[in-house]
Amino acid sequence: MRKLMGLLGVAVLSFGTAVSADSTPGDTMVTLGENLTPAQKEKVLEEMNVPADVQTITVSNAEEHKYLGEYIPKAQIGTKAISSSKITTTESGSGLNVETQNISWVSKEMYTNALSTASVKDADIFITAPFEVSGTAALTGIIKAYETTTGEKIPEEQKQVANEEMVTTAKLGEDIGQEDATQLIERIKEEVAAQNPQSLQEIKVIVNNISNELNITLTDAQTDQLAGLFNKMKDLNINWDQVNTQIDKAKEQWDSFKNSEEGQGFLQSIIDFLQSIVDSIAGLFK
Repeated sequence: MRKLMGLLGVAVLSFGTAVSADSTPGDTMVTLGENLTPAQKEKVLEEMNVPADVQTITVSNAEEHKYLGEYIPKAQIGTKAISSSKITTTESGSGLNVETQNISWVSKEMYTNALSTASVKDADIFITAPFEVSGTAALTGIIKAYETTTGEKIPEEQKQVANEEMVTTAKLGEDIGQEDATQLIERIKEEVAAQNPQSLQEIKVIVNNISNELNITLTDAQTDQLAGLFNKMKDLNINWDQVNTQIDKAKEQWDSFKNSEEGQGFLQSIIDFLQSIVDSIAGLFK
């Protein structure tokens, strides 16, 4: 059930422990917010279900501002690094599996999309915090942990674009809903990979076509913002086939879970819980 519900998270970094670049499936790295109290740190590690000697990276608030300062207000980033995450490498071709808890703004699908843009692949990612946070800071820590565990260096420009994508999708989700915002980004990625646009105008045409296809109404400002984001992406050395493969694998994992006995039981428990609330309210009027 823990894997099912997921957890929330963050972080950035200030290397605490060196890790071998020769990553093998099952290798685990944890990022811990620099400002966690000893009790909070203990709680987070317990939720992650990791051994006491697990490899860790400490994440600072300064690095959170480094990667997010251009996209969201400083007040939203805050002054303390609290969120934490666990990343476990998996078999090649397995895709990304992201779980969150105590995340109020960024969905696990948004993380999956942004991480795939940053070239993070084949990993189980578990994100958590001792209390509810927006979740914007998690991406940087996960990318840093992935680099440390695998030895793969991700260009700074790609990290910045991944963070911008996450924030852009989350903001768009406030207006059109998280599910529609996530689906819109995924479909634009598919078309960018298929069409290989060479200009901002060509990208804008793709954005308009996909939004119309999905019956999503965008303002001119939102269209321009999305076109600008994907224009930055086209100038980076992004493996679009790999990006879309990671997203497709994540969808397959969710579909498989939903159809499993465990998944059906979990969904039924949600339905039963909601029904109990309805019954309780109805009882007040009897």
